[in-house]
Amino acid sequence: MHFYPDENDHVARPVIAIGHAFPDSFELAEHRHRRSQFLYAATGVMAVSTPDGAWVAPPERAVWIPAGTPHSVRMVGAVQTRSVLVEPGECPGRGRKCQIVGVSPLLRHLLSAAADVPPEYDVTDRDGLVMRLLMAEIDRAPMIPLAVPFPSHPVLARRCHAFLERPNAAASIDEWADAMAINRRSFTRLFRRETGMSFAEWRQQACLSAALPKLASGEPITSIAYDLGYDGPGNFSTMFKRVLGVPPSRYRSP
Repeated sequence: MHFYPDENDHVARPVIAIGHAFPDSFELAEHRHRRSQFLYAATGVMAVSTPDGAWVAPPERAVWIPAGTPHSVRMVGAVQTRSVLVEPGECPGRGRKCQIVGVSPLLRHLLSAAADVPPEYDVTDRDGLVMRLLMAEIDRAPMIPLAVPFPSHPVLARRCHAFLERPNAAASIDEWADAMAINRRSFTRLFRRETGMSFAEWRQQACLSAALPKLASGEPITSIAYDLGYDGPGNFSTMFKRVLGVPPSRYRSP
C-alpha cells in the first residue's frame, strides 16, 4: 500500500478537484490519500474496497473515503471520475467511515465545474465560491445505505469474503451457523456485533453490490437474478427497487 501520488498535495487549499478517465476493468491498487476523498463516477460504475468493507457507486452515487483510509478501486465500464480531495477537518458531516453518498443534480454540476478549477484557485473569486459551495453540498448530501462491511472475526471474515465473490440470496443463517459449528443465536449475535447488520441485511447488500457492476456491464436482469440465487427476476427487481428506489433497468447499460 502507498500514498497515491498527488502533485497538488502541497497546495494550500481546503479542497481540490480533479478529473480522470479510466478504461473498462481498470484497477487502482490499494493506496491512501492524506486528504479525505469524495469519489464520483460521471460515467460507469466504481467498486471500492477497503480492509473494512466494500462499496459500489452506481450513477448518482459517490463514495466518501476518509483521510488515510487504504482502498482500491475497480472500474466497471469506461469511467470518468470526479475526485474531490478535502483537507481533514473539512466536511465534518461526512464522518470518519466510508459511505455511499447521494449526488443531487446541483452537486453533480458542481463536481463537473470544479474539475475545471485550477488547484491554486483564488479563494476570493468565482472559483472560490464554487469550491465553498461544493464543500457545503458534499457535507450535507444524504448517506445511502449501500455497504458491505467486513467483520474482524477471522473465520466469519473468510466466509464473508467468499460470499461476496459468489453471492447467494438463498443462503441461510442455519447454513452459516452449522458451518461455523455454533448455534443460531450465537451466530446472529456474532454477526450483528461484527458487521452492525443482521445476516439478512448484509446478504442483501452483498447481492446488490454484486448486481450493480453486472447491470453496468449490460448483463440481462434475468441472468443476474438467477446467478444471485433469486427465484426469478421479479423477486430480484422487487428487492432492488425497495432498497434503491428504482428498478434494476435504471442501472443497466444498453
